[in-house]
Formats: sequence, C-alpha cells, structure tokens
Amino acid sequence: MDLRSRNHVRVTARAGAPVVVLAHGFGCDQNMWRLVVPKLERDFTVVLFDHVGSGRSQLSAWSRGRYGSLHGYADDVLEVCRELALGPVTFARHSVSAMTGVLAATREPEAFAGLVLLAPYPCFVDDPATGYRGGGSAAAIDELLESLDANYLGWSDAMAPVIMGNPERPELGEELANSFCRTDPEIARIFARVTFLSDNRADLAAVPVPTLVAQCSNDAIAPPEVGAFVQARIPGSRLITLNATGYCPQPAAPEETAAAIAAFAGTAR
Repeated sequence: MDLRSRNHVRVTARAGAPVVVLAHGFGCDQNMWRLVVPKLERDFTVVLFDHVGSGRSQLSAWSRGRYGSLHGYADDVLEVCRELALGPVTFARHSVSAMTGVLAATREPEAFAGLVLLAPYPCFVDDPATGYRGGGSAAAIDELLESLDANYLGWSDAMAPVIMGNPERPELGEELANSFCRTDPEIARIFARVTFLSDNRADLAAVPVPTLVAQCSNDAIAPPEVGAFVQARIPGSRLITLNATGYCPQPAAPEETAAAIAAFAGTAR
C-alpha cells in the first residue's frame, strides 16, 4: 500500500525550508493541527499525517498485531520519513505520540533534527514504588478503560471537555468529542489500552537528539511533574510551560504553540 495514502500524508512544501512533522494523539487526527499549520508554513515545510486507524488513514492497513504497541506506530513514522526523503526533520508530537517519537528517534536518530514533545506522557499509571506520578492509580486507569469499553460514545462525550479544559470555550470540548466519535470504536479501544498502559520511562534516557518538552499550565490531565520527569531523563532536553491551559494547546492556543515549535525548530537544524 502507498504510504502516503496509508497515513493520509500531506506536505506543504516550501523550497529549501527546514521540515516540521506534526503528529496527533489518541482519538484525534491531523485536523487537530489545522490552526497551527498556517503559522508554521510561512517558514517551514510542514508534514501532516494520520496514524493508521485515525482520521483519513487507510483503515484496511490496521491490524492488532502491528498496532497493539507503540512500536508499530514508530515503524510508520520512520517509513513516512524515508518515503518523503526530506532530510532530518523536527518532529512535534502530542500526548502518546510523543513516545512514538522517542522510540523512532532512538532507533534512527539520523532522521531527526530534534523532537518537540507536547504534553508528553511516558506512563499514565502512577508508580508508588518509585514515586512516579502519572495520570492515576492502576485501579483508576482500569476503571477508565472499562468505562471506555462499555460505552465508547458516552465516554467520549464525558471525557472530551475534561481533556480539552477551557470550560469557557465549550466548542473546543465539542470538537474533541466529535473527533473521538469519528474513530472506529474497536480500534479506539485497542489504541486506548496502548495509550494508557504503555510504560516508556526507560526509553527516555536513550533519546540522542535535541528535545524540547512543552507542557501546558492548569492541565487536568498531565500534572507538571510529568513534564519535569521527561525533561530530567532526556539528556540535554529543555522544558517550557506554555500559558495555554488544558491538554490540547493546538486548537486552544495555536499562536503560542506554533511559536514554541518554530523557535525550537529554527535552532535544531
């Protein structure tokens, strides 16, 4: 299958410009970046794609064997980079996609000028033995997954406003809920388990490329300790806190999000 069709790859080419690749998280697609792209494409070649099983990707390419772990998604990232042959790229990745970037850059560092990890989560489950604070206890995460399994559409409607934050702008939560609802429920259930049960904390120390960790203020999903944990374990990485609130700054604060990516990408070449 053609990779560009498989992942619905889109490229806004600007001759000679550095390349920024944007990747979405669970329940979303490349549309999440639509307000950021116009601000980046003035100075960069921007690449967008959908993870297989999301958006306008080829659903026939999805299999539980390949996409039952983040490694399958990391394989796709590297295949897209090879297909486009655009040279070392700055990869901006949101939420669980941040860890696919970590895995891909560790395996083929020559493909990457740098990583922007936006609201990254190396592990959602708290680990009392080490003092790590994630998104909740093992019991709480299991309960979340059971709720998703039992009523995916109901879970989407309930969780989207919490994830998005910005209660004074309910249209943002509605947009995310609609994005969740466009995803095939069975694929979403499996991707949710990959998202919420993966543990990539040990992979962070092996990241060999310049990395920016960007977290949001007043985020009900990702506590500030998570961003600090990621930054402390990726050698030479830098941490910034955006003024944006909620877990999805791309639609909530596109100008600030684009500015942070552009500033980093301009120095990561």
